[in-house]
Amino acid sequence: MILSHHQIEDIGAAVIQDFNKFFYCVSAALGDKYVRATPIDQFARDYLGLSVRFARLSVDGSICGLTSYADAEYIIEEMGTVRTIELKQNQILLDSSFLEAGKVKKLCGKRRFTLAHECAHQILFQMESEESQQKCRESYSERRSYSLRDLKSREDWNEWQANALGAALLMPQAEIKRAMWLFAQCRTLISYEGRFSYADKLALSLLCQALGVSKSAAVIRLRQLGYLEERPYAEFVDPLEVWA
Repeated sequence: MILSHHQIEDIGAAVIQDFNKFFYCVSAALGDKYVRATPIDQFARDYLGLSVRFARLSVDGSICGLTSYADAEYIIEEMGTVRTIELKQNQILLDSSFLEAGKVKKLCGKRRFTLAHECAHQILFQMESEESQQKCRESYSERRSYSLRDLKSREDWNEWQANALGAALLMPQAEIKRAMWLFAQCRTLISYEGRFSYADKLALSLLCQALGVSKSAAVIRLRQLGYLEERPYAEFVDPLEVWA
């Protein structure tokens, strides 16, 4: 199933609207004065009915999360030792590095986006026809054990869609619009090859804190939605910068 970016945005908006009714109820609406971060852990567990657990998924840390549409086993070789990781249908595995001491707060945004990405895979799978779902599950049953690299390569075609939908779930357009109104007075932020003026840097930081996302994820999303403009570094001028 190949979807356009516009279609993915519509799916994300509809899913979040339905989740908000399910999770917050109409009486719990916060109105336009607050930016509401998506409680992605509850979204995965309570709304989608997925179980989430943690395991060491790769030697180099390149694999942050994975999910499966059928029971399977995934193998990883580490220092000459082969380990088998069981993954049940409708389960998400996140890398255990997200739970390491001293990293929980630092990697919070990355963990939340990884979980949103895997939730997006499950949502997109449920939107497939029954025939396509059955073929996918049969492809898993043909071989019980896969390397984690095998698993990711099987899903490469769908990764961009899961990234786009994951971003729409974690940073809904309505919440981004509200955050830009509250923190940036609706102005467009300007990135000078990754550098921001003090005011724009502050607005970006407040947005990241409010939505529980990393700076890199927020920048991509803002650029995508037209709230961020790219300019060459040679044009950088910070009106609050003082030269001695």
